[in-house]
Amino acid sequence: MGCMLSHLASKFAFFPPSPPTYHLNKRDHDGKLTVVSTAAPIPHADDTNLDVLLVDTKHGNKIVAFYLRNPYARLTLLYSHGNAADLGQLYDLFVQLKVNLRVNLMGYDYSGYGASTGKPSESSTYADIEAIYECLETEYGVSQEDVILYGQSVGSGPTLHLAAKLPRLRGVVLHSGILSGLRVLCHVKFTFCFDIYKNINKIKKVKCPVLVIHGTEDDVVNWLHGNGLWKMAKDTYDPLWIKGGGHCNLELYPDYIRHLSKFVQEMENMTTEKRLKKIRQNKKLQPKSNSCFSCCGGCNTSSCSCECPKCSSCECLNCLSCGCPSYSLSLNCPKCCKLSCTKCCRLPKLSSCFGPCFCCCGKCSGPSYSLRCSMPSCCCSTPSCCKNCWCLKCCFGLGRHSATNGKHNG
Repeated sequence: MGCMLSHLASKFAFFPPSPPTYHLNKRDHDGKLTVVSTAAPIPHADDTNLDVLLVDTKHGNKIVAFYLRNPYARLTLLYSHGNAADLGQLYDLFVQLKVNLRVNLMGYDYSGYGASTGKPSESSTYADIEAIYECLETEYGVSQEDVILYGQSVGSGPTLHLAAKLPRLRGVVLHSGILSGLRVLCHVKFTFCFDIYKNINKIKKVKCPVLVIHGTEDDVVNWLHGNGLWKMAKDTYDPLWIKGGGHCNLELYPDYIRHLSKFVQEMENMTTEKRLKKIRQNKKLQPKSNSCFSCCGGCNTSSCSCECPKCSSCECLNCLSCGCPSYSLSLNCPKCCKLSCTKCCRLPKLSSCFGPCFCCCGKCSGPSYSLRCSMPSCCCSTPSCCKNCWCLKCCFGLGRHSATNGKHNG
């Protein structure tokens, strides 16, 4: 039922220009594709700065793509356009972005748009952008570290789909982006199975800097969509809220190209070292918790006494009991946890981790828990046993205690 509703939603979500604003020709002598457009001037077929491509997708469609070269570019912009548009209408904008941002630019038409074959759907747009990205890698040698994904309106869907899969992208731009398809129509607070373009979930998986651009007077996709995406992004760049801007005219505002140029320039200058430094700074700004979650990430309980958020091997007993993956059995962090048997963390949970015995000195048994060792070879009588060694050797069979003097042998 959900798939049927999703398919129905897709039918109402896509509006390719009809008829298309351009068509393709193939030259006889070399087979090179050329474009004939009534919407915008297209350069002569001999122009080496434009490649017209037909790219195969895993859905069996052939989609049209324009690759515009800039000899001074360091980064490549992969542009996913909005609804009711095709490449014939966007070529002039592509040229402006290529020059002003000093980037190479790859734009493409979704299946069923322009001269691309097939029918538009959510899944087909995902296949389209994956095929275009693969083309960038194989045909032009572009790695994800040198790619900025740009998604306008509906294009924010395939953009975030791909961005969530590529952890080393240089950046993402969301221009009049949507939280989800259904949320454009009505203000729902829940995500339904038949919704399309669930960007509200995918934005949280994007690891690179995200620039959000949105008009405050957008009557197609409310400004709240852009604001929501910006708030949920992990690594945010200063957003651009264009006062009075609508849905299809943001490129006309001077702040648009100015802010976008600044973003691209900062992405060019961002090295791996600077990016890691920024991530560390963001982590330091996060509020501290009373629990040891900030220390080891494996325990979130108020009974934990872990006091060392920078400790890489928290010895908190609650962390041990909850199966903290970062736990290291080194027992060398006296500043992190108070190893005083009854004052550190609640001991009863240890039985689920280490079996019936962890402390076997006989001093820890109480009305709320019983920790006497069931092993006959253990008879530790040292009062400081729990603080110094916790009888690990006898309880784990790694050694034994003397029955007469309580000293460790082996």
